[in-house]
Amino acid sequence: MKKNMGALDRVIRVVIAIVIAALYFAGQITGTAAIILGILAAVFLLTSLVSTCPLYLPFGLSTRGKEAA
Repeated sequence: MKKNMGALDRVIRVVIAIVIAALYFAGQITGTAAIILGILAAVFLLTSLVSTCPLYLPFGLSTRGKEAA
């Protein structure tokens, strides 16, 4: 897959995933919300690791900027 995520996009996704994990382990989110947010956090981490967001592909979006060349 073509990489379409820039460094800032990846960092923001990792930070969001960490915040979700912290809220879960602090007991602030539970039940269905915890499951949904946990899945979202896992997707954010995975897409950050591979530098590709599948939702960007159909729209031709990229946050890589000049480094994409």
